[in-house]
Amino acid sequence: MGHIVAEPMILTEVNPRGVASITLNRVEIYNAYNGELIDLLTATLADLATDSKVRVLVLRANGKHFQAGADINWLKATASFDEAQNLDFSRRTVDTIRMLDAFPHPSVALVHGACYGGGVGMVAACDIVLASESAVFALTEVRIGVLPAPIAPQLIAAIGARALRRYGLSGERFDATEAQRMGLVHEVCKDGMLDETAAPIFESLLLGAPQALTASKQLIAEVARTAVDDELAEQLSERAAATRVSSEAGEGLSAFLENRKPAWYRP
Repeated sequence: MGHIVAEPMILTEVNPRGVASITLNRVEIYNAYNGELIDLLTATLADLATDSKVRVLVLRANGKHFQAGADINWLKATASFDEAQNLDFSRRTVDTIRMLDAFPHPSVALVHGACYGGGVGMVAACDIVLASESAVFALTEVRIGVLPAPIAPQLIAAIGARALRRYGLSGERFDATEAQRMGLVHEVCKDGMLDETAAPIFESLLLGAPQALTASKQLIAEVARTAVDDELAEQLSERAAATRVSSEAGEGLSAFLENRKPAWYRP
């Protein structure tokens, strides 16, 4: 009897025109991230950032959903980490989003199905976002007692403080049309038409001069003051690490896994 070979969590391809695809491939749990997926994404982004053939980055996902946020079982396991391990994981998460945000070439996210928590942060870190009309978004961190600290700067830059004050506090789901209205999504297309909708955008991006595109991304971040420096990154890491080991996080994660209302809910 042969051994079952696990599918890679991330698939990467660079086509002859320089369009690099990162495909999230943890299909069995809707591409939810754990420490391994975060590290693989970091390594993949680092490799593609230095690949002279790459001109455009595409972030997409296999399976029914784009990204379901954090792997709840993994998140619960982090409660047993010591302080150094917990902070290290937060730093790695913050660094991954920073790398995606500051990727030297234009980035395009193609979103279908559910996009929750950290998945919304990944989308916010991309330059251009297309979503299927049935896509659903949510920032549900507060419902399990944690903070969206690693993705907060990107969320503010994408949807602004006012929209984040609603959806980051309520945890409500919102559809692709609302995501477009807020600025998270640039264009909504019919289900199954993401590639066709993206094709002319790739054409436009590939017409841009590579060095000018890189410099333009840096200029926009600097003028808009959205670049995350090392000091802010450390503050975000510390706050994310602290909330993951709080009593609220412990109760929130347990409630989620047990499919019940958390103790703080009053009917």
